[in-house]
Amino acid sequence: MEQQHPILIVDDDSKLRDLLTQYLEGYGYTVNTLPSGEKILETIRTEPPAIIILDIMMPGKDGLEVLRGLRPHSNIPVIMLTAKGEDTDRIVGLELGADDYISKPFNPRELLARIKAVLRRAHDNGAAGENNSGQIKIAGIVLHIAHQKLEIEGKSLELSSTEFRLLKALMENPGKPLTRDDLMTSVWGKDFNAFDRSIDVHISKLRAILKPYPAHESRIKTVWGTGYMFVGEV
Repeated sequence: MEQQHPILIVDDDSKLRDLLTQYLEGYGYTVNTLPSGEKILETIRTEPPAIIILDIMMPGKDGLEVLRGLRPHSNIPVIMLTAKGEDTDRIVGLELGADDYISKPFNPRELLARIKAVLRRAHDNGAAGENNSGQIKIAGIVLHIAHQKLEIEGKSLELSSTEFRLLKALMENPGKPLTRDDLMTSVWGKDFNAFDRSIDVHISKLRAILKPYPAHESRIKTVWGTGYMFVGEV
């Protein structure tokens, strides 16, 4: 069997960790687990995973706190495990830089499908960077394709992989309204079943990144009844 990408599972439920480890190892993945997020930075330095499965509901430091502490140090893709119907947790997780989410209880096959989809998107982004080391420049904003970074007024800003894909889709179509479905396909792919506010959450995050720069804070315009548009001149 072909060796797959290493996975880190962070969950306080030992039975679930064991179940997922056995299941994913059966598909060739190398799996490492943690019962809490306390040692996650140390672990990813010594045994870097390709993707992290992170539970939100953990005693002590919950998954959202762990993700908040992780993102300044790493852009490793993260799938959040959320309680069923807890849209607030999903929204906050996406705002903090989660790449996907799945509600408990879930079928391990669905988690496997989401892992493959997230890793495929991460690979596609890397391949795009290798094949296109250029930039998208509009009205003083520079999006560096290879490094997934945003440059505004000479300052380099880090973007999560989701923020990068969303901004790239908008900047590749300046002045053109894009529907939420268009953006969801660009960001997550056709096989992703996002809840209604996913795109809105990430648009809000991008607007927050642009807000400190008065000349650019209105670059992303809401097109009522349609979606969003990147404006070259404001």
